Amino acid sequence: MIRARWLFAVALGLWLGALGRDRFDAFIDATVLPPLAVEMSVEVLDRDGDLLRAYTVADGRWRLALPPDRVDPLYLRMLVAYEDRRFRDHGGVDLRSLARAVAQAVRNGRVVSGGSTLTMQVARLLEEGTTGKVAGKLRQMRVALALERRLNKDQILQLYLHLAPFGGNLEGVRAASISYFGKEPARLTPAEAALLVAIPQSPETRRPDRAADRAEAARDRVLAQMVGAGVIDAAEAEAALREPVPGLRKAFPALAPHLADRARAEQPVLTTHRLTIDATLQKALQELAVQAVEGRGEQLQVAILVADHASGEILASVGSAGYQADLRQGFVDMTRALRSPGSTLKPLVYALTFDEGLGHPETMIEDRPMAFGTYAPQNFDRLYRGTIRLREALQLSLNIPVVQLTEALGPARLISAMEKAGMRPAFPGDQPGLAIALGGVGVTLTDMVQLYAALARGGVARPLIWRLGAETIEGQRVVSAVAAWQVGDILAGLAPPPGAPSNRLAYKTGTSYGHRDAWAIGYDGRHVVGVWMGRADGTPVPGAFGADVAAPVLFQSFNRLKRRLDPQPAAPAATLLVSNAELPQPLKRFRSRMAAFVPAADAPAVAFPPDGTEVELLPAGLKVRVTGGTGPFTWLADGVPVLIAADSREAMLALPGTGFVTLSVIDAEGRSARTSVRVH
Repeated sequence: MIRARWLFAVALGLWLGALGRDRFDAFIDATVLPPLAVEMSVEVLDRDGDLLRAYTVADGRWRLALPPDRVDPLYLRMLVAYEDRRFRDHGGVDLRSLARAVAQAVRNGRVVSGGSTLTMQVARLLEEGTTGKVAGKLRQMRVALALERRLNKDQILQLYLHLAPFGGNLEGVRAASISYFGKEPARLTPAEAALLVAIPQSPETRRPDRAADRAEAARDRVLAQMVGAGVIDAAEAEAALREPVPGLRKAFPALAPHLADRARAEQPVLTTHRLTIDATLQKALQELAVQAVEGRGEQLQVAILVADHASGEILASVGSAGYQADLRQGFVDMTRALRSPGSTLKPLVYALTFDEGLGHPETMIEDRPMAFGTYAPQNFDRLYRGTIRLREALQLSLNIPVVQLTEALGPARLISAMEKAGMRPAFPGDQPGLAIALGGVGVTLTDMVQLYAALARGGVARPLIWRLGAETIEGQRVVSAVAAWQVGDILAGLAPPPGAPSNRLAYKTGTSYGHRDAWAIGYDGRHVVGVWMGRADGTPVPGAFGADVAAPVLFQSFNRLKRRLDPQPAAPAATLLVSNAELPQPLKRFRSRMAAFVPAADAPAVAFPPDGTEVELLPAGLKVRVTGGTGPFTWLADGVPVLIAADSREAMLALPGTGFVTLSVIDAEGRSARTSVRVH
């Protein structure tokens, strides 16, 4: 009878235990967990995966993604040894640690150790709960047990790596490592690892930037315990104790900030953006940009763009000298702003000229005062060189020759070539005029770099790309390979700025009307670099010339890009490499296709009165003036001679009356000109 009762009691106990276990399991399974998908900072990475820029999460905290395999193993060993030695063995709650913590509290009359596991700490961080109250601790235990059933140990550890507080708005080991040490946590010294273990226990009182002494003391306690746990030896600990604690937070990387903003705006759902940017080069050129405007007033701005013209990948994009709201308007991305290109479009005009058979680098052209209808351009220095080779005209960046070439080609032909190169030119009115050859069109620095990349690639355009892995599209042919090489050969013959190496860099400078924009764009056998300088608001910069301010920055950019230039390609087989004397007769001297229908440059022209005007008949007659031609001159009014064999270019004509009249002048060689006016 006694034995039966004993068996019944055992069975009942087992049944009650199983029932209790099932009820407890059901209780744990019914736990409503906080969201496990933690919001992470949006990251913009360079071509090698290095951090270019990160953004805070919605509440302003830095919280950067960090898988356990990307943090120094020493830190992980220290963390587990210090916070939760049986992390890999328990199910979320370590009963031995809890029992020890309770016993210590009873003996000492106060809490000596918390007994929280890493999983319990994750539970508290997920719910942003407190640590001291019994109810809060019980809730953490329940959530921790539930977490262990939903996640594996590495996933729980990763949550800790993301959520651990490190003072201020720093959350997670990666954010703390970058802010306090200026580096990723993949490789940490023992002192750094120990500090990162110590701070989360009391993040605000152990912030190195505000309480370096407390942070150091907490770090040293971790180091001492790590020696006892066998994680590091005494010699490593002694060396770590001598390492200073960082007293200031470092700024998070802000490389290619304008491009990073653009990437985030275009694809706001992505949390990681991979760009073609080279972080090392980007940093070097951002520093160069700051140097370039230093001491040049508070408004001068600079933009630099570097691309691999073989692949079309942008390697560096500096939108301003400083990403800040200042008088330079540093938040504006000047690589995308519409500006006047000045003379930097001239190489395209010459390439089209060579392509159309209108000229050759050795073709002679006139550089003298000319009028193209009502448009009378002048050279920048207001000097004229007479008869000159096209090669020299481009190298000297003369205006009169390039306008002649543009007139022969037609402005629409130039616009069409720009669009084939992937540019989006903006010009006033419905039809472009001859002034576009001298910069009378709106383009961006990106446009111009893409154009020069096409010349560098043998005349074939390829859209520039800045997202890593983006589809590379082969663009249209803009000019022939021969014409592209001829222009490159001419530009490579330009003298470098003072102090720059003579390295056969093919480059061109430009200055827009009113000194509003200074440009320098150049390329070698692999890369193309564009530099713009000016004011973001478009106001003039007195005395700023592309050759003086932008060209030195161009050459310095190449110096930071590589040790030596890649050689330019050899001339295509079809290239005509001869002197002017050996050229075919039509190519020896530039002559527009419309030359047969255009009056000779020295033909007579009625300078006064202009055609279509109203003029007053004076008592002495009507005043007239002729330019060009060879005297003496004969004047006619409506076909009737009114003055014969006049030697002077100015005269007074006796007219029979007022009204509409057509005046004609004939020179000694029989060439004539006319004008129709209304006399009153």
